[in-house]
This record gives sequence, C-alpha cells and structure tokens, in this order.
Amino acid sequence: MALIMAGSLAVGGGVAVAQSSLPTAGSGGGSSAASAAPYLTDDAGRSLVLRGFNTASSAKSAPDGMPDFTEEDLTREHADMGTNFVRFLISWRSVEPAPGQYDQAYLDRVEDRVSWYAERGYKVMLDMHQDVYSGAITPEGNNGNGAGAIGNGAPAWATYMDGLPVAPQPRWELYYIQPGVMRAFDNFWNTTGKHPELVEHYAKAWRAVADRFADNDAVVAYDLMNEPFGGSLQGPAFEAGPLAAMYQRTTDAIREVDQDSWVCVAPQAIGVNQGVPSGLTKINDPRAGDQRIAYCPHLYPLPLDLGDGYSGLSRTLTDATITTWRASIEHVAGTVLGGVPIIIGEFGLDTTLPGARDYLDRVYDNAREMGAGVSYWSSDPGPWGPYLPDGTRTLLVDTLNKPYPRAVAGTPTEWSSAVDRLQLTMRPDPAVTAPTEIYLPQSGFPAGVKVEGADVVDWNRQSRLLTVRTPAGADTATVTVTPAA
Repeated sequence: MALIMAGSLAVGGGVAVAQSSLPTAGSGGGSSAASAAPYLTDDAGRSLVLRGFNTASSAKSAPDGMPDFTEEDLTREHADMGTNFVRFLISWRSVEPAPGQYDQAYLDRVEDRVSWYAERGYKVMLDMHQDVYSGAITPEGNNGNGAGAIGNGAPAWATYMDGLPVAPQPRWELYYIQPGVMRAFDNFWNTTGKHPELVEHYAKAWRAVADRFADNDAVVAYDLMNEPFGGSLQGPAFEAGPLAAMYQRTTDAIREVDQDSWVCVAPQAIGVNQGVPSGLTKINDPRAGDQRIAYCPHLYPLPLDLGDGYSGLSRTLTDATITTWRASIEHVAGTVLGGVPIIIGEFGLDTTLPGARDYLDRVYDNAREMGAGVSYWSSDPGPWGPYLPDGTRTLLVDTLNKPYPRAVAGTPTEWSSAVDRLQLTMRPDPAVTAPTEIYLPQSGFPAGVKVEGADVVDWNRQSRLLTVRTPAGADTATVTVTPAA
C-alpha cells in the first residue's frame, strides 16, 4: 500500500526535477514496433500481458501469514474480471520465524494457495511484503506474529531498535520516521555497522522460497521487497548503495536454486511512487542466458493518497505526476536496468471518489502503452477493492472486465480494447509454437466471435479464452476481434 509520509514537500519539488531531467513519456496509442517494450514470457516463450490484484492486505497481520481470501473468492474474481495474475503477499517473519529456520508448513500453505491460481491459468508473483519494517516495532506486536501490530514484514528477532522510542501516530505512514523504526531499518541495511548478518538472512530466506517454487510453473516472479525504505539514508545514496547491494545478494542467492523465475526489483517508495526520479542502479543476473530482471515500481500520486478524488486541481496534479512517473519508470527500466519488463506492483484508490473510473482508465491505458503488467491494490473487500464487504461490486469490476491479450506468440507493439472489440498489432515469433491467447468478456462477446488477421484455434465460451494463430512468415500482424453478427 502507498507510502506517502512526509511527502508534500519532497514530492512537490521532485515533480519539477523529473520534468526537467527525464524524457517525456509517450502520449498514447501504444508503443511503436521499433520501440516495443519487453515482456515477461511464459514457458512457451509467449509475451505475457499481466492483469490482476495484490492478495491480500489481510495476510500482513494474520498469525498464519495467509490472506483472508478463499478459493471461492478467486473463482468469483476470475469469472467477473478475467484476471490472469496475482502479486501474492508473503512475509519474512513467516518464512524465517527463527534465525536460519525456514517454516516449511508456511511454505506449504503458500503452495496450496498458488495451486488455486495454477488451476485457473494464472501467473503468480510472490511479494516479500513489509510496511514500517516489522510487527515488533510496537509493544502490541512484539510477539513476532504481527497480530495487532502497526508494522509487518521482518521477524521480531531481526528487529533491532536499540532502545529508541516509537510513539503513537495519527497515520500509519508516520511511524516510518519514528526513531525506533528508523534505527530498525538502519540496522537491517547495516548503515550502523552493527548487523551485517540481517541482509544475509534476508537473502537466504528468499533462497528458501525460491528452492520451494523453482519448479512451480505458476510462479513466474519474485518481488524482492515491498516499498523499500532506507531509514536515515534516502535517495540515490540508498538506492544505489544498500538497496542495490541487497538486490544483488538476494538475486545471487535465488539463482543458486532457481534459474528461470523473474526477479523483480523496486525503487525506494518515498518520492518515486509520486514521480521523483529513482537512483537505482543495474542489477546483474548471474543466470545462464538472457537476464530475467524486471522493474516493479508503485504509483501513488500524492493528491489521491491524501484522500482527494480525481477532479479539479487534484486531477491536474495527478496527471502531472503520472507523466513524470512514467518518464522515470521507462528511463530506469530501459536505460539503467538494460531494457527490462515493467510490472506496476501497486496502484489504487477509493473507488467511491469523484473521477475514480477516469483515473483507473488513465493508469491502465498508460500500462498498456508501456507494455507493463499491473497488480492493483488490492483484492481486500472495501471501497479500494472490487467488492464491498457485503459482496456488492464496486466500479472496479466493470472497469477491469475488458478484452486483453493474455499471452502473445511474439511481441505486442500496440493494442487497444473496448468492451466488444480488441485490436492487437504484434511481431510474431516463429520460434513460438503456442497460439496467442485473448480474454473476451461475456458482456461484449455473448456468443460467437469474428476474427480478422488470424486463424481461430479455439473459442471457449466458458473460460472466455480465444486462441488464434497469425499467418506464418509475417513480420507484423494485426488481429481484430469483434462479436459475430
């Protein structure tokens, strides 16, 4: 979820910096064939267009580390929106409850939930989540299981505050700048020089996770840390220093047991979530073959995170944020990290606020143009999610339930969709033998389909999946799908 503390001053200046120092993002219509974005790929080599949710915030404080989300909830989500992706929250406290001891029963529970997604054709990104470092930063959370705590993520045994205080705060984000929390982060990053072992434990905990899921076809990526925070060290000095070093050490540890899954790295949250340029440096993937590093930033424009709707001055400021944020994200993914795929790890808002549907469309349009996957925050019931606690749909359901190409036998260069139409331009890859897979909602395609530019392999009205093959030997192909007359 969004990290915005102390944001108004830092972000206000940061947007101007981003506007002056980064290239302007494209204004729409999708990327051209010459600049097609890289994508995560599946085992068949198809480019994946990922659309789904974070699942779920309720896992943060659950004693067993599992979200309050059932297989029936997933069935409803899949039927209502055709999602194919989940950023599934896991935690260091649950993986390594004692130093060097990895809880296989917890990993069994994670694996069980992953199987729900696998049975429905989803791809899973495991996210090692933290907020305010640990549930042990406040007295009510010092039992280490996170129950009732302000923070979440790290185990109690890895939380060293050196006796510094953590006073009650009116907003959860403000706990980040409490002396005890700052010191816990400083000790984790070892900027104090006292605890070099903590990052090593973290990397080995990820190794244990990767060892369990290396052969699981549904698990496509590992998101190494949610919304990193540098404690007393901020900005490029943190991102290019301790953060990049942790990412490199953890990537190396994962590659000892898993050569295939993608490794996702994120910038620091403060500022970058709101459009300030990131100082992250390149992470080298030691795997044999092409690099499998992805960039997983978050987007939380300050006006919306402070509770405004997407209208008036708030809309103007939010639009400026999105423009500078996109330029920064594409710069880091393309130039700094070496042309890697992008997944928007989090974005969201209260769907009852003015302009909410327009904002959702704006972000998903930008993601489509960037070739970015999206995991919306979150699937938890409430006005930010797709369903209210009583099961009533929010406007998010209809906004997301649109046609999209889920897996493309080549590289998408441009695509667009309406409820009853999808058009995809792609560069076919002759080495990919699996067909292109497209999701079509019931509302726009109640019966048959009409396909131009490709041959139909199958149209499954129950799963809502259309598979097609483009003509052999074509450099580019444009596929248009509409309802049959």
